Formats: sequence, C-alpha cells, structure tokens
Amino acid sequence: MGRRSRGEGIAVLLAYTMLAGAAGAVRAPYVAARARSLCAARPSLLSSCRVISPLACPLSPSSSSVCPVGAARRSSSAAPHRHLPMAAAATASAPPPALDSNPLLQDFAFPPFNAVRAEDVVPGVRELLKRLEADLLELESDVQPSWPSLVEPLEKIVDRLQVVWGIVNHLKAVKDSPDLRAAIEEVQPEKVKFQLRLGQSKPIYNAFKAIKDSPAWSTLGDAKRRIVETQLKEAVLNGVALEDAKREQFNEIEQELEKLSQKFSENVLDATKRFEKLITDEKEIEGLPPSARGLAAQTAVSKGHENATAENGPWMITLDAPSFLPVMQHAKNRALREEVYRAYITRASSGDLDNTGIIDQILELRLKKAKLLGFNNYAEVSMEMKMATVEKAVELLEKLRSASWDPAMKDLEELKRFARESGAEEADDIRHWDIQFWSERLRESKFDINEEELRPFFSLPRVMDGLFSLAKTLFDVTIEPVNGLSPVWNNDVSFYCVKDSSGSPVAYFYFDPYSRPSEKRGGAWMDEVFSRSRVLSRVGAPVRLPIAHMVCNQSPPVGDKPSLMTFREVETVFHEFGHALQHMLTKQDEGLVAGIRGIEWDAVELPSQFMENWCYQRDTLMSIAKHYETGESLPEEVYQKLLAARTFRAGSLSLRQIHFASLDLELHTNYVAGGSETIYDVDQRVGKRTQVIPPLQEDRFLCGFSHIFAGGYAAGYYSYKWAEVLSADAFSAFEDAGLDREEAIEETGRRFRDTVLAYGGGKPPLEVFVEFRGREPSPEALLRHNGLLPVGA
Repeated sequence: MGRRSRGEGIAVLLAYTMLAGAAGAVRAPYVAARARSLCAARPSLLSSCRVISPLACPLSPSSSSVCPVGAARRSSSAAPHRHLPMAAAATASAPPPALDSNPLLQDFAFPPFNAVRAEDVVPGVRELLKRLEADLLELESDVQPSWPSLVEPLEKIVDRLQVVWGIVNHLKAVKDSPDLRAAIEEVQPEKVKFQLRLGQSKPIYNAFKAIKDSPAWSTLGDAKRRIVETQLKEAVLNGVALEDAKREQFNEIEQELEKLSQKFSENVLDATKRFEKLITDEKEIEGLPPSARGLAAQTAVSKGHENATAENGPWMITLDAPSFLPVMQHAKNRALREEVYRAYITRASSGDLDNTGIIDQILELRLKKAKLLGFNNYAEVSMEMKMATVEKAVELLEKLRSASWDPAMKDLEELKRFARESGAEEADDIRHWDIQFWSERLRESKFDINEEELRPFFSLPRVMDGLFSLAKTLFDVTIEPVNGLSPVWNNDVSFYCVKDSSGSPVAYFYFDPYSRPSEKRGGAWMDEVFSRSRVLSRVGAPVRLPIAHMVCNQSPPVGDKPSLMTFREVETVFHEFGHALQHMLTKQDEGLVAGIRGIEWDAVELPSQFMENWCYQRDTLMSIAKHYETGESLPEEVYQKLLAARTFRAGSLSLRQIHFASLDLELHTNYVAGGSETIYDVDQRVGKRTQVIPPLQEDRFLCGFSHIFAGGYAAGYYSYKWAEVLSADAFSAFEDAGLDREEAIEETGRRFRDTVLAYGGGKPPLEVFVEFRGREPSPEALLRHNGLLPVGA
C-alpha cells in the first residue's frame, strides 16, 4: 500500500478509539529522560519521565543522542566472541603524545567505561572534534552525490561523535560527579558548535538533494530513500537555509538550549538528593512494608547512622522512587505523606536549584527557534519528525480526556466512599497525598492484592531468566551473561551477549538495575552504545554488531535478599527490554537507520509497550513468579486477581497522562514567556480540565518534568498514547493466533522480529505495521486491554 502522509491513517484510527471511549490504564513514565532517550512508561504516582536521548526518541543521525541476574558475579575468564562490535576507527593522524592514553580516543571494541575519568573529557572531546572537523572539510571539498562518496563518510563522522559523547553523557547519568559536570559544561559548547556546523553543511545538503533529483532515485531501496529524505528534512530543521545573522542567532539559541537542558537535569538530580528525612520514632513509619523499612535503614547507614536496622531504625526517607513511592502508598502517617508529597512536587523550584527561570528561557528560545525556521510555534517543529500533526495530537487528547473524565470521577467517588467506610477522617477531604494510599487499600480490598506481599515472588534473577526465555520463544535468540568481556561502570552492572539460533553473536547489552541516588539519575531508560553498521564493521566481519544499555532504578538487594521487585518494576524491565530488542535485533545494515535510529518518535514506543503485555500472559508470568526462598509458584487465584486489577482506576491513570501531554502541547503552542500567564498558571488552567482534583496552587511539578525540558519529548509526550494503539494491536496478533498454542506463538513472534524489530528506521512505521499485521491498526485491542470492550466483541 502507499505511504500515508504524516500518520493520518493512525490519526483516524485514534480518533475512532477515543470516540469509542478509550480510557485505559496508561503507563506514566518516571521523570528522567535525557534528549533522545527511551524512558520506561510507568504508572508511578507523581513521576513524569526512554528517550532518548537514550530512546527518549527517534535517534536521528544528525542530532546524536535519543529505558539476567543483575548482581551476577563477574568472571574475567569469559571467552571472547567472534564479530566483536567496535567504534569507528579514529582518523589516521596520530594523536599528540599527551593524548596517547586518553581512553576516549582509543580504537575500542567495547567502551572503556571503567577507565574514563573527568579529566579525560575535555582533552579527549576537543581532539576528537579537531579530527572530525578535518574529516568534514575533506568530505565537503570533493563531495559527490553517491553513496560511497557521501553517505558512508558522513556516517563515520556522525557515529564517532555519537559513540564518544554517548560514553560521556552515559557516565554523567549513572556516575555523576562535580568534576564530570564541570568537564562536560566546558566542552559542550564546542560539541554543539560542531554538530551545527555538520547539520548546516550546504555541500552535504546539496549532494543529498542531487541524489533525490537524480534518475537513480527510483532504484534506491527503502532504507536509502529514508536516509536521504530524513537528512534533507533535518538539515532544514538544523537551519541550513538560514543566512548570516539569522543563522548566527539560530546557533546561539541551540547552544543556550543545550546548556539550559543540562542545568535543568542537574537541578532535578540535586534537588532529589537534597531532601532527607530522618525518622527515629517507629510510629511515624507505621504501615511502611519491611522492604521499604529495610531500604530506609540501609540509606540511613549510608548517611552515617551505622547502627540503623530495619526493625529499630533510624530510617532515612528520600525522594528517590524506591523510597518515595512506598511512603505515598503505605505510610499511615498522613502528615508524613503530605510532607514528602509537597517536597516532591516542589523539587528544583526554589533557591539555587530553581528551574522556573530555566523553563521560561527554554520555552522562549524554542519559540524563537521555531519562528526563525518559519513555523508558528515549537510544536510544529517537533511534529516535522513525527507521524502526527499538532491538530491530530490535540484531537486525540481531547477525545481521550472526554472519554476518561466520567470514569475518573467515579474512581474518586469510590475512593472517598471506601475511605469513609474505613473510618478515615480525611474521607470527605481527600487530598493529593491521600490518593495513592487509599488507592492501594482499595486495590487490596477489591482484589486482595498487596504489592509488597508479591515482592518475594519477583526476584530479579528469576524475572530476567523468564524474560530471556520469552525472547527465545518469540524471537529465537539466546541471551547469555558474558561478564568480564567488557568494562562496566559499577559492580552491579551485568553484560550480556545475544546469540542467534546458530549460536553466533548478534548483539550485546549492559544492564544496570539498581537505584543509586547519590550518583545516578532517576527513572528507567534504554540507549544505544553502538548501532549495527556495515560501514563501521571490523576487517573480516560483515557488520558491526549493536550494543545497548538498559538502566533501571529499582530497589537494590537488602542484606542477603536479592532485589525483590514490585510488579510495576517487572513491567519496567520488560518495557526497556522491548526498546533494546528493536535496537539489537535489527537486520538493517545502513547505520543511519539501523535499530532505533530514524523511527518516528510517536511510533518508537511500540516494541516497549508490546513487551509489557507479556507480563500478564500466563506462561510468562508463571515462569517468573516463583518465591525466592521456597520456589513456590504464584497461586492461580493471585494471577487471576492481577488480571482483574489490570484496569483498576483506568480513567484516573488515563487522565494523568493526558494532563502531562496536554500541558506539554499547550506550553509549546500557545504559551509566551513574560505574558499574562506564568507556566504555573498554564498548569492550573490545564489541570482544571484534566484532573478531577486540580493541582495545588503551590504545585511546581513542571520544575521536575525532565521529559520535555531535559529529554526528547518536547511537544511529543502524547506519543505514549499514539504508540499504544500500535502496540496493543500488535499483541492482539498473538491473541488471535492463540496464546496457549506454542507453535503459533513462535511463528507470530518470528514475523514480529522480521518486521517491527528488523526494519529499524528503514521503512515508514505504518508500512512496517501493515506488513506484520496484514492490515492497518485497529483500536479494538486497546479498548479491550483497557477493559472498555467486552472480550467477545
């Protein structure tokens, strides 16, 4: 079938979905994505989140950087594998003697994460930029409109910068330090300057235009045509058509935006770390489950209270998710819940960490950038690289909002009634810090499910074994730990090899599972380390193999217990693994559109949301839900209750995501910094239509909304719902085949692998979906999964 313009086919389907009343439980992501990084979409209480850049996401080649046993012992005796991936070789000129040992400039097969120090960053990046500038000048001096003369040398330049800067940025996300921050801040303007120089190269732009205008255009395959079209569109968005003063202004804006986003992210991390509440009276933490008490005591020990124990305290509460969420869900002390809630929603909104002014500056600069490029607002710029349009995204959200409002109001009334029946004094005055607490009590009452009591059934080693077994069934790949083969940045990080049915490696990935609030940003994300590439293969190997990393922030092991996961944390791991699979199982050899690169942002969540569905499939769940001490399987009645609880408070969770997405679009379409409304006024105004309990007047959630101010989701947060239609319908193919028919599941899984996971950004996502499903997407699966359509319909 022909390619639809700007995702209009999907928009029609989504419009129908909303008219039919789609108000399903939405996975709300944690606040934490960096630009183009893929975050996990999770239903945590107050978070706001890949992408990317780890898939925060589409990873575009011209804007480099887009969510096993976690504590397995590492062996240095791991045998090396064939076809090792490698970074693009450094330019031929030998480095100055002082740079000989700089790890960022080496020809490495795996990144030297353990060797890179803050003092390596400035000299290493500067030397790299010097070499890449020479390569770019050489390319421009004799650029030819042919693949070997244009695209291949361009890919080498783009890739080398992305790999090296990716290492630096990754270490900042997982091993932050003042020295590393200072080094990045010093050299970042030079990196941005080179990116702009590359993105605005008229010789390269004209050569791509010549390819498109040549007689050979019709003979190019899908992937090569997509590369040319994407490069042309991105060049325009990078300001290639701007001249003199306008280009200079554009470049100044880009430099400032990069700096502001970095500062925003740092302020959120520092504000999160700054809040500490030491509790010595056990009555104050009544209701807190043993796992949370153990973590709180462990945190207290790390802060100098060396005699702290889970039983006797003292206990340290922080705003890091594994500490914050249990307080909101389980602490009977309402005053404690209120204090922690208020601290969370006002993070980075005062004093030396205040992000308020930074947000205004970011929004003002994005609007100026849009105007320079000839757009009315920044949302229009954002939509240029997406399937949707601003109008279709707004239409989707409004239809979803109207369909979700009544169910959300019923959720609130049910919550009040339950609290009243439970004798709660606050029953007639339910506030924000009461919602999660009474929701958990109501969930326990309705479904007899206590998430904390489920933790022993979900130990990280067992969950990862089950996840890898599922990957074998669906995609015919084997995943093995190869700890010791690659350097890592923390002892908790594991390294894995993905092998095909013949036993040959096809990819590798790192997994960093645990929260480290002193140095690691919150949330969950996936990012690429190396992409698959024919051009960048080692001598004798057909391609360079892809490498990914998955990062989570779940509860670490406490004492001699493994990491015991909540069911939401299980979903998070499955989600991020879905992103990783699309990066690792690509069969696309053109590096600029391999894996997660080049996929429209509002389609990039398809594999991640697809994988979450398997958490509810009987065989998969039962394979991972084993008591970590006794080996006892999760009782059948508990499994049935988990299924029944899947759509619990669906309307409320849907509205929560709609609020984030609507606020994002409003700020990037109509808001004018310094006008009659502040950003908080806009939040209040949008909240009246999207929240059944409007935000507090002092709510400063926006100051921690890293997804849109320090990540890749600006004017794109709606993408989670857009992609959910695709992911739900993709999973319905397995339901149609029969989830209890192993042969049918395997056959459908291979088809999913050979289309959705294989094509990368080399084909329009709608065409890829039709090839897999045999038809265009239908909203029925989404409605059914959200409990809004009878199973037999």
